[in-house]
Amino acid sequence: MSDADTQERLHTAALVEPHHERGSDRRARKRSAGQIEAAARKARSREQRARWLAERAEARSAAYLPAGGEAGSSQLRMPGRLKLPKHQDTSAVLAGHYPFLAEAGLGSAGVFVGQDLYSGGSFVYDPWVLYQHGMITAPNIVLAGIVGSGKSSLAKSLYTRSLPFGRRVYVPGDPKGEHTPVAEAVGGKAIILGHGLRNRLNPLDEGHRAASASDAEWAAQLAARRRELIGALAETVLDRILTPLEHTAIDLALADAVRSAEVPILPMVVDRILAPNSEDDPDRRLAEDGRLVGHALRRLVAGDLAGLFDGPSTVRFDPSLPMVSLDLSRVAENSTLISVLMTCSSAWMESALADPAGGQRWVIYDEAWRLMAYPALLRRMDAQWRLARHFGIANMLVFHKLSDLDNVGDSGSAMRALASSLLANAETRIVYRQEPDQLGSTATALGLSGTEQKLLPALGLGQGLWRVKDRSFVVQHQLHPDELAAFDTTARMTGTP
Repeated sequence: MSDADTQERLHTAALVEPHHERGSDRRARKRSAGQIEAAARKARSREQRARWLAERAEARSAAYLPAGGEAGSSQLRMPGRLKLPKHQDTSAVLAGHYPFLAEAGLGSAGVFVGQDLYSGGSFVYDPWVLYQHGMITAPNIVLAGIVGSGKSSLAKSLYTRSLPFGRRVYVPGDPKGEHTPVAEAVGGKAIILGHGLRNRLNPLDEGHRAASASDAEWAAQLAARRRELIGALAETVLDRILTPLEHTAIDLALADAVRSAEVPILPMVVDRILAPNSEDDPDRRLAEDGRLVGHALRRLVAGDLAGLFDGPSTVRFDPSLPMVSLDLSRVAENSTLISVLMTCSSAWMESALADPAGGQRWVIYDEAWRLMAYPALLRRMDAQWRLARHFGIANMLVFHKLSDLDNVGDSGSAMRALASSLLANAETRIVYRQEPDQLGSTATALGLSGTEQKLLPALGLGQGLWRVKDRSFVVQHQLHPDELAAFDTTARMTGTP
């Protein structure tokens, strides 16, 4: 009998337990089972050792390069040892930067701005390109920086460098006249208004008509814009909201003026508000209802604001020009007159913005802290910011510090809410150097981190913190010498001709 047959019989005997088994037989069966299991383990161990010995022999027989590499020129090594400069930093900084030391940027499509100070690469920005790529959803920009930090040069270079891409520029109010030489340099036009000048601005001009508008659509749009503009002018001068009775007085007076002239002028409307047509006012109640609004508008044609709105327009708003700017530097001392002129220019601009074939445009609000003090003008600005994507425009709000928003209206008022919504509807926030006492309010308004907040006082000339949605960059703005000469605003201080 073979050993295999013997082991099989023992295994079978060990597994089969009879009903009446003696103790000695049971112990013998268990010993037999243990012997079988031990033999199996030894067999497996021998097999594993044999495999290991075979693999080891195969590895020893393989040919490998020496530890020091090949000898001679084949080793591809430099003659000296590579030495890198040491870098020492805190664990907190290294933990935040590793493994990526800088942002990848916003891409290469768009307008060149300058150098990313963290990565050393070029920084390119274009709100329309970023919107097309889904990186932002609101093309509006807020730019803040103290005097002399370079924010004005940044604004000018952004919109002038966009002109070759087919964009146009509107500056509905330039209180310091800084954009006038830029407009003339790029082939645009600056409309200069002020006392003693021959230029006149008729608020009731027809303005730009879209080629796609039918006669009925154009008549309705023109009537609505004229009615809204006269109401906004009256609210600005009165510094309050108009009553329903005053709106009725304006509507009837405007309708009567339009019937009597193809292009009415403001004195006609004022005369009809103060002395309504007898058919419109048989009980002589309308004259009393519109008395205050009539005298408020009279300031624009015969009072301290006269000389700018009391006749047909001598200047024309041409939306086909690459740039149009309204120069208000001659009336900078009269804040009410600035707001009135801004309201008129906004009406001009809105007619061009509503044209679907008008293309993409920059709208620049410089010295915004002065413009936001008037409810009627602030509401128009807010409407344009909300409709920026519909109009295909990018609004830019330029002021010195973000705390200027706290000076708009009382806390909790509708004006304060409108001012805050301008910031909320701008996904690009550019902050140039700020004074230390402004850091808290700036960080709160923009949601800056502690590191970003500490950067602001140390920023140099032309350096800014860019917050594009949830991404941050520190950028050095770079100017061409010709741009530097055209954008310079320090000529009087430096004596430069």
